[in-house]
Amino acid sequence: MGRGKLRIYLGAAPGVGKTYAMLSEAHRRAERGTDVVVGLVEHHRRPRTEALLRGLEVVPRRTRAYRGGSFAEMDLDAVLERAPAVVLVDELAHTNVPGSRHGKRWQDVEELLAAGIDVVSTVNIQHLASLGDVVESITGVRQRETVPDEVVRRADQIELVDMAPQALRRRMAHGNIYQPEKLDAALAHYFRPGNLTALRELALLWTADRVDEHLRRYRGEHRIRATWPARERIVVGLTGGPEGSTLIRRAARLAEKGAGGEVLAVHIAASEGLRAASPRELARQRALVEEVGGTFHHVIGDDVPSALLEFARGADATQVVLGASRRRSWQYLLGPGVSATVARDSGPDLDVHIVTHDAVARGRGLPAARGARLGRARVAWGWGVGLGGPLLLTLLLGGVLPDVGLANDMLLFLTATVAAALLGGMLPALASAAAGSVLLNYFFTPPLREPAVADPRNVVALVIFVGVAVSVASVVDLAARRTHQAARLRAESEILSFLAGSVLRGEDSLDALLARLRETFAMEAVALLERGDGAPWSRVAAAGQEPPRRPEDAAVEIPAGDGLALVLSGRALPAEDRRVLSAFAAQAAVALDRQRLVGQAGEARRLAESERFRTALLAAVSHDLRTPLTGIKASVSSLRSAEVEWSREDRAALLEGIEDGADRLDALIGNLLDMSRLTTGTVVPLLRETGLDEVVPRALAGVPEGTVVLDVPESLPLVTVDRGLLERVVANLVENAVKYSPGDRPVLISAGSLRDRVELRVVDRGPGVPDASKEQIFEPFQRLGDAPRGAGVGLGLAVARGFTEALRATLTAEDTPGGGLTMVLGLPRADAGEASGQRA
Repeated sequence: MGRGKLRIYLGAAPGVGKTYAMLSEAHRRAERGTDVVVGLVEHHRRPRTEALLRGLEVVPRRTRAYRGGSFAEMDLDAVLERAPAVVLVDELAHTNVPGSRHGKRWQDVEELLAAGIDVVSTVNIQHLASLGDVVESITGVRQRETVPDEVVRRADQIELVDMAPQALRRRMAHGNIYQPEKLDAALAHYFRPGNLTALRELALLWTADRVDEHLRRYRGEHRIRATWPARERIVVGLTGGPEGSTLIRRAARLAEKGAGGEVLAVHIAASEGLRAASPRELARQRALVEEVGGTFHHVIGDDVPSALLEFARGADATQVVLGASRRRSWQYLLGPGVSATVARDSGPDLDVHIVTHDAVARGRGLPAARGARLGRARVAWGWGVGLGGPLLLTLLLGGVLPDVGLANDMLLFLTATVAAALLGGMLPALASAAAGSVLLNYFFTPPLREPAVADPRNVVALVIFVGVAVSVASVVDLAARRTHQAARLRAESEILSFLAGSVLRGEDSLDALLARLRETFAMEAVALLERGDGAPWSRVAAAGQEPPRRPEDAAVEIPAGDGLALVLSGRALPAEDRRVLSAFAAQAAVALDRQRLVGQAGEARRLAESERFRTALLAAVSHDLRTPLTGIKASVSSLRSAEVEWSREDRAALLEGIEDGADRLDALIGNLLDMSRLTTGTVVPLLRETGLDEVVPRALAGVPEGTVVLDVPESLPLVTVDRGLLERVVANLVENAVKYSPGDRPVLISAGSLRDRVELRVVDRGPGVPDASKEQIFEPFQRLGDAPRGAGVGLGLAVARGFTEALRATLTAEDTPGGGLTMVLGLPRADAGEASGQRA
């Protein structure tokens, strides 16, 4: 059985018609004879959506109990047993009730797809995990129910359900989305035209990226090389020089002119030795690219123009931005340069922009990374001049300029030898000297065209020629090598300085360090391997594609410490690179140790906190739990005593004492268990839209009558909370307030709406708390002032704070005017995006 297909209707906001479109598609398939069932559809009492459910088979939901309530979820087992061809599952990002097989509805969908069942689902753009921060900045609401982007990207079909903001607002005004009591607030806040336009743009851009993925895959499968200008993609060629910032900003301006423009910055590194670019400058340019919303890419290639064009065509780019050459005029004799070559070979489908900058024609400076060797191209030119120069001079002097004299002939041949030395070093110069001496002797020294030399003075001249040529070649070659060695040392010192600076700044990202190493040496992949005593090698961190898993699989291996090895795959590096590699290896070992020390410190803090909790718990158990147990035991023993005949009133009093002690024990144990859950991080709230007027009265069930005055209007906005957790929070706050408030001054519970939250205030008239202790009272096992030992273990407020944080709410303590303490509980409104202020 094959995997099922997933179709998703994606919308920018509630009410655009995703569920309606899904149900319409179900009716179309059913009319074609497809076996379609409804696994779960949320119609939200929208009449037109609800009407579309008629005529479709609906799998009954499964009801689950949680915290005193019942919740209807999709019956996954029933759908699997029914095994339809297609099932409708609404709201892909929904969180299932605790106790369900999967925590998220998209995980239920994955199981259905694995069973070979096609699924049609819906999701809003704000529920994609990667867009949480962006949506929060637009609406002021942090989406708690999210779905991983990859789940949606893997869908076989994604259909955007789009609607103009004005049309959506008209739908709302007609009552097709929200109930009348919510309509005005929704239109005035969350569903404002500006918010809807921004969310719509997010949905369109995300869908466009998904289309781009399909387009790239299609072009790759069909080997299409021509550019399809569906959107502006601008490639910026960076050399690591000072002009990079200018090019990036220019490309960003070009991208802004076209809808959905994209900037891709690329640095082409040679595949030999250290790269010529400054690591510090490239790091700054990478940061600038990310700041303008672009992406940075690192490509290895010896032929820069070809590699740049290949990257641009592979990315389906429409424009290339390059800087005007920094070459000096005489350097154009060596070739046209990168910019001119790219412009010449770009073809008609790729526009090339040559941007001027301050460093034009000022020279590229010394190569910072060629090492002691001359480059391949330069050596090739040296051999060409060394061997071809004497031959050309022979033809020229023999046919065009005869009889210029042996001395002038020797000077011209010596010039060719010096040129070979300048370009290619010692060996091309020696070859030029040897070839020149032979040609001078045979063609220009009497007797002509014979290997003998008649005049002894000419013998001396030839010997001097060879000696001068060799001497000049050696001096020029030595100077060139010293120059490149100095440049290499400068590059090495810059890299080592950068590494030292990263240590001082406390940068401990091992992955970033390995990525920088791979780019510096233009390697395919880098990995840090570790091996214990007798254990196989394991990979600690890596950068690049297919990093080595064993040292023997790598091209280069550098020891990084006891049981550690830094390995690189790609080409073999020269011995002089090992000094810098060793520095990287040492820094990688330090970064690994720092990461592990940070983890151990965190674990130590957790253990210390756990130990403190256990110690305080033992102290609490030794007294606070034994006190009610002692009372219960005494009352039970008295009731069971056969020696005393208890009156009805006495028996009632003893039973009341047993009940009070049991209640105290239940509250203490409940708080201890709640604190244990908070400490271990196992509190998972089930967030629902709830009215405070429904929760607060239930939290006062155990409070003595007449000790609390309740002022919670029914007209308050709904809040998004877990009802059970909120009830425990309110109960603990009220219990603490009643404990410290005078008997004749009841505790006041009031609530009101303030911008994007609803505030619940628990006001007592007790002794109050000093400002310095207002945070301390929320710590476990804290009891301030003269609280009696039997007043509890000091966990009530700690549990309330912990549950509040789990609800993404706030709990603070303030002074009550006239004396006392006010606990302020700030809860997120269900329509927080609508109440977050003027954002449109």
